[in-house]
This record gives sequence, structure tokens and C-alpha cells, in this order.
Amino acid sequence: MRPLDQAARASVLFGAGLAVANTIVAHALVRWSAGRSTNVFLRAVLGGMVGRMALMLGAVLAGLLALGLPRLPLAFSLLSYFVVFLIMELTILHRQTSTEGSRAR
Repeated sequence: MRPLDQAARASVLFGAGLAVANTIVAHALVRWSAGRSTNVFLRAVLGGMVGRMALMLGAVLAGLLALGLPRLPLAFSLLSYFVVFLIMELTILHRQTSTEGSRAR
């Protein structure tokens, strides 16, 4: 297996950075809306999801078209980190809601 060249490394780091930013914003929206009404929570989470998807698409297009990053390393990195962070996010949310639910009893 040969090492990645500089452009591929930049592409992997760009994808990882996008996944990290996406996760931080998602977590912030959930934390912000947690104590509010169900409608506010759903608007923040679902509306935030649409907004984050649009921003991610724009960032990926900018990385590919404006920065000229290689496609495959960017896509693989972004999807890999996204899945890992999504699993972490769901685990944290599950623990928080389980703890809050047991306190309410």
C-alpha cells in the first residue's frame, strides 16, 4: 500500500473537518432545543438537518471545484468520519435521554 500524496491528504483532512463541523453543529442544535417544546425541538433538529445538508453540499462542491481536491479520498473520508460521529452522537443522545427518563420516574 503506497502512502497518500499531498493532495489526497488534504482531501482526507478536508472531509474529516467537514464531518467534525457537521457533528458539532448537530450536537449544538440538539442541546439548544432539548429543554424546549417538541415543535421547537423538531424544527431545530429537522430544519438544522436540511441546512447542514445544504452547507455540506456547498462545502464539498467548493472543495472539488474551487480547491481541486481529489474526489475519492474526500468522499471516503467524509462518509467514514460521518458514520463514526453519527454513531457517537446517537450513543450520547441515547444515554442522555435514558438518564433523563429514569430521573422523571
